[in-house]
Amino acid sequence: MDLGLKGKNVLVTGGSKGIGLAIAELFADEDANVAICARNAGEVGEVVNSLTAKGIKAWGRALDVADPAALKAWVEGAAADLGGIDTLVCNVSALALGDTPETWEKSFRTDMMHTVNSVAAAKPYLEKSKSASIVIVSSVSGFEVDFAAGSYGAIKAALIHYSKGLSNQMVAKGIRVNVVSPGNTYFEGGIWQNIERANPDLYKMAMSLNPTGRMGTASEVAAGVVFLASPMASRVSGTNLIIDGALTKAV
Repeated sequence: MDLGLKGKNVLVTGGSKGIGLAIAELFADEDANVAICARNAGEVGEVVNSLTAKGIKAWGRALDVADPAALKAWVEGAAADLGGIDTLVCNVSALALGDTPETWEKSFRTDMMHTVNSVAAAKPYLEKSKSASIVIVSSVSGFEVDFAAGSYGAIKAALIHYSKGLSNQMVAKGIRVNVVSPGNTYFEGGIWQNIERANPDLYKMAMSLNPTGRMGTASEVAAGVVFLASPMASRVSGTNLIIDGALTKAV
């Protein structure tokens, strides 16, 4: 299926590993141009080179997305280098589990405000696109109460609400807004691999809750993100796509 993404310009925050990397790679496989950001300059450079090798235009910069000025400069630099913005994917999370002032601050500044600030910076460019879309990566922890209740779950829930409001506010501008909420997703260097090593009891409990008998993969989440962002999903806006292998039970 041709998703209609050839030549589109896509920005992905946190695109150097895990879900963000899988998203960036799949967009590139669909012949879209891709800009990424992440904290590690060396990793950003490696990913940009690998994306460019796919025959598309790629660009990246190392930064902390919790820094509003740096984030705005990245969005503007990406738009200048790629020639505009058709899709924004807000993927970064602090993964701040807990209920302390520190975890709340990290979750708010990184998960919530990086998304709000990215949207604000990208909006003038998205308004010029003929197929503009925003995809926000939340979590099933924002959809149902689970072990991540506290700062992580509450902020992820706020992202779902924020996205729904945006979808109504931006529809007149031709900008679609959707959320993807993954269930537990296992990848090299990811939180579940770390939990598997540091807290095997929690990992075993989480695995027992998965009806499929396994956790999801980054590429499975990326497939949902890329489809929602594409012109093929032109009628889909304001939805929360849950990619969890029947993990959650809410209707």
